[in-house]
Order: sequence, then C-alpha cells, then structure tokens
Amino acid sequence: MKYFSRTLLALAVTGMFSQGVTAQEAMENNQADFDEFMDRSGNQYRTASGKPGPEYFQNETDYEIEATLNDEEHTLTGKITLTYTNNSPQELDFIWMHLEQNRFTADSRGTLTTPIGGNRYNGDIDGGYEISNLEAKVRRSSSSEYIINDTRMQVFFDEPIPADGGTATVSMDFHYKIPVDGMDRMGRLDVEDGTIYAMAQWFPRAAVFDDIEGWNIEPYLGAGEFYLDYGDYDYKITAPANHIVVASGELQNPRQVLSATVRERMEKAEESDSRVYLIKPDEVNDMSLRAKEEGTLTWHFKMENARDVAFGSSKAFIWDAAKIDLPSGKKAMAQSAYPKESDGEGAWSRSTEYSKKSVEHYSEKWFEYPYPVAVNVAADIGGMEYPGLNFCGWQSEGESLWGVTDHEFGHNWFPMIVGTNERRYAWMDEGFNTFINHYSTLEFNDGEYPSNLDQTRNMTGWFTSETREGIDNYPDVTNLRNLGMVAYYKPAVGLLLMREYILGEERFDNAFKSYIETWAYKHPQPADFFNHMENVGGENLSWFFKKWFYGTGNIDMALKGVQQYQGNYVISVENRGEIPMPVKMKITYDDDSTQEVTLPVEIWQRGDSWDYLHRTDKNIKNVELDPNKILPDVNFSNDAWPSSQYQK
Repeated sequence: MKYFSRTLLALAVTGMFSQGVTAQEAMENNQADFDEFMDRSGNQYRTASGKPGPEYFQNETDYEIEATLNDEEHTLTGKITLTYTNNSPQELDFIWMHLEQNRFTADSRGTLTTPIGGNRYNGDIDGGYEISNLEAKVRRSSSSEYIINDTRMQVFFDEPIPADGGTATVSMDFHYKIPVDGMDRMGRLDVEDGTIYAMAQWFPRAAVFDDIEGWNIEPYLGAGEFYLDYGDYDYKITAPANHIVVASGELQNPRQVLSATVRERMEKAEESDSRVYLIKPDEVNDMSLRAKEEGTLTWHFKMENARDVAFGSSKAFIWDAAKIDLPSGKKAMAQSAYPKESDGEGAWSRSTEYSKKSVEHYSEKWFEYPYPVAVNVAADIGGMEYPGLNFCGWQSEGESLWGVTDHEFGHNWFPMIVGTNERRYAWMDEGFNTFINHYSTLEFNDGEYPSNLDQTRNMTGWFTSETREGIDNYPDVTNLRNLGMVAYYKPAVGLLLMREYILGEERFDNAFKSYIETWAYKHPQPADFFNHMENVGGENLSWFFKKWFYGTGNIDMALKGVQQYQGNYVISVENRGEIPMPVKMKITYDDDSTQEVTLPVEIWQRGDSWDYLHRTDKNIKNVELDPNKILPDVNFSNDAWPSSQYQK
C-alpha cells in the first residue's frame, strides 16, 4: 500500500509540474450537484439512518367527546375532555389547541387571505366557536385561563405538565354553526330527502409539540391541512332519530341505534365480498328501519391510535357495505352512504366496491389497514380524507368516482398512518399518495380505468413554465394554479423515477415499505424520509433529492453522437439540464437485435458530457435514450441517434 501511494504521489507531482506552464485554471466538475443540501447528520431524536433515535418522543392525545347535532338550527353543541400525555423531556406550562371552526368568521386569517374572487378554499363567515366552562387540570391544580387567537387556543395550567409521561386533562364546552361551505373539507348539502352533514375539524384538537419546532402553531388558512398527534377516541353523536350516522371507528351500540333488520343486513355484509344494502334506495324514508321514529338517538363510536375522527349524518342516506379482507386474516368493513341523487350503477352504487379494492390493494402492497371501517360519504366536497372515512363528491361517477375514492382512501397511509406535517409538507402526503394511487389504479379490474402518472412527458409544459414553483413551498404560499403539480404530481413523479428508473422496483419497494413501517403512527420529517430511502435502498440520492424536491430545474439528457472507434463505438451523451440522471439507452443493431445499457449517474460528477465506449462486433443502427419514456425530459427531440430514427 505504501508503494502504491508513493507511486500515485509521484505521478501527480510530475503531472503538476509538467503542465504547470500551460495550466491557467483548475479543472471544474459538478461535485456540488452531488453534495449534501441539508443537515441530515442525525441526533438523539432522529438518526442519520432515517429511524427514530433513542430519545425520540411524541405526545399522546386521548379524547372523550359528546356532541349533539341540531338539524333545524344547523348547529353542533358538545363537550370535550382531552387527556394529554407529555412524553417530551421538558415540562409544559401550557398546550396549544386548534379551533379550526374559527376559520369561518369574517375576520379570520383564512378569510382575509382569500382572494376576492375566491378559490377552492372558500368558507362561510358566520360561524366560529363559542367556548365555555374550560377547565385545565394537572394533578390537583385547576385552571380556567386561556387565550384564543384566530384558529389557535393557548390553554394554561396552574402547574406544569411533568415531563416524560406526565398527564393533564382539558375539558370545555363548545358550540358553533355548521357552515354550508366548509373550505371543500366539511359542511352541509341539501338534497331532496334531507341535509347531508359532513363533519370534520368538528371539535377542539391539540396541536403537536415535537423536537423540530416545539409547538406547531401554523394557523388554518386554506391549502395547508393538518398535523396531529395520535390517541384514542371515545365519542358519542346525538342526532335526530331519522338520521343515519357513519363515522371513523367502530360503532359500540348497534342495538340502540339500528333496527333488527339493519343489524341482520350488517352481519351479512361482514361476510360478503359484494355490497349488501343496509338501507336500500327505496327505504330511505322508511322510519321502521330506524331504532325509533321520533326524538334523537345517540351513536357511540371508538377509534384507537388515530390522529383524528370525522362523521357524516343525514336522513337522506342510502347505506351499503361489504367486507374487506386483510393480509393478516383480519377483516374490516367498507361502507358507503349517499343520497338517491348519487345512486346508479355508473356512480355511487359502486362506491363500496371501489373502497374495498382500494384498501385491500394498499394493505397487501404496503402496510395493513389498521381501522375497523372504511367509510365513503357523498357530500358537496371534491374529496377529503380522515382516518377511516372520506368525503367525496356526490356527483362523481365512473372513472372520477374511482379516482377520488382511491385517492382519499390512500390518504389513510399518508398521512393517517405515517403522520407527516401537512401544514408544511403537502408533498409528503399528497405526493406520496398520488404515487401509490398509480399502482392501485393499474391493478383495479386489470386496468378498468387509466393512470397517467407515468405519462411524464405530457407534463413538460409545466416543468418549463416560468411560473413553476418548488415542491418545498408551503401549501398556503403556493399559487393554487401550481398546487396540483407542486404537491401532487411532481413529488409523485419523483417517487416513480426512483422506483422505475433509479433504484428499481425491488430496492425501492423494500425501502419504501420499511419507511412506512418504521414511521407508522409517528412524525417523520423530510430528512427522515431521505435518510431512510438512502440507507435501506443502498444508494446516495442527495443529487436527486436536492434537485427534484428542492429546486425548479429540469431533466434534459441528450445523445450527441455515435462514432466508430477501433472496431467498437463511442456513444457521446450530454446532460443539458440541471438534474443529473443515470443514462439508460437502447441500442439496436443491423440485425434488429437490441441491447439495453445503463450508465451510472456518477458520470456527471466529472462534467456535462461523457463518452461511453461500447464494445460490440455488430453494426449499430440506432440508439435511443430512455426507451421506456420514464423521464420527464423537457427536450426529447435530442434523445435518439440518428435523429430521424427517433420515435416520440
């Protein structure tokens, strides 16, 4: 080894002096494109391998709620008791809570940051919380002190919540008017047989205290969604007796709220692969199928280890269900609730079929579904997800209904199981979900509906647009015209490139499933995802993460030329874009045989051009880059030699 090192040193010194007369500048390279772009070194909370560290913590939020829905005044009145467990290493003098119904006031930050012409995230302005009887307890101390600012509430304690497992309880009464227009996430819809109430963000919820930001207290504005801790929910919804209530979690008192006929049908649905009507279309107004015909009924639900719950309530619901088969042998139940206006073989009558197949696919491919039900509710909402329950557009049908149902159920994996911060990193839930939707759609009924995620070259118009924005933009800052690409499609394409082009299916799937399992019911940050994919996938991907997820540059691989050389061929390629990529090429010979060659991404560390010596005793007829058309190459006219052979 010593001899080898001295020899290299001698050669280097000789070269330096022999060229010193003519050398003017140091040789440049592209190493900066491959360097780390953020601190991913790890600490006691989050490791460099992309796993939680030995001192990782997250706090627990358990809720007991009783609420009453008034369908004459369109109000919800309730009482909440939060048991808060402080697993952090420091005492907490207060906690922050989200009051998202305060978004629906004339002077809320969300209202005041909505353009005059409106957008998808419009909301009523005659709502907002009335909070009373607040009591915050730690041990024997009790406090009623709090501050409300917009959609946040700070609750103070007379003595701090102890660190490392200390507990507190916060109880309060709440009341508000249910909005009609709830920012395309909740609200109410009038149909012929009644009003559909889509109830989400319907009670005060604790904010997250973590090792990254401390308290995460971004206001509820619009595009930014949610970031919540995990806990158990025990809640009761009192609604008019003629209502059907469907909700996140398992119904605890079917005998008190369901007629004997409906209970019998539900038992059949629990064993059926195809839908079973619980309330048929012609039975919507048949009150004999309710547990009682007048007054109110109280529906009791429980949900374990979840970050939220939601429910739908209406007297207009058709209701059907079927079983979901899970890989472990466990069962869950797919349910659909929709009005007669949504009924039809091309529409919501297939909702339960879609729901069942979607959940079964993701459970088999990535991680088993953990909840007892998967409920799809027709509402005046384009599509919105909560643990175990979706709200989807009541007028959707066919491909559109499959797409929104599959997308919203996919969100049970991102961010319901893998609990990312949607207020900041929309791409970690919307983008990851859009990616897994691609494979679910390809599999459903052997491709009954198309997926266009792999049609990346159809997206190059946006990639070259002067108004494009980066994935790393906060969703509330991103121009809404760009949100679909920034939060959904570009990050999804990024994962597609990693799976189909960079790592390959086996290494990617192994790493991605490991990421889901590792961070299930936890709070990963972007660096945790990057670290985990690199460590399990066995590849330094900083060059890709840096340029794709934290930049607006593009891919442009070019085939410069092909020349004979000493009985072989030199194939010259160039990187004319800002993002380096491995080079995949298909070589076709005169005898029409083909060969595929891959050049590693490291060729671009040395510069923007590379000559590859291809050894063959055959004559090359043509060469084509990216033969499977995976890359969103912004100029694919230079991807073939000779250029006349290029097929788009």
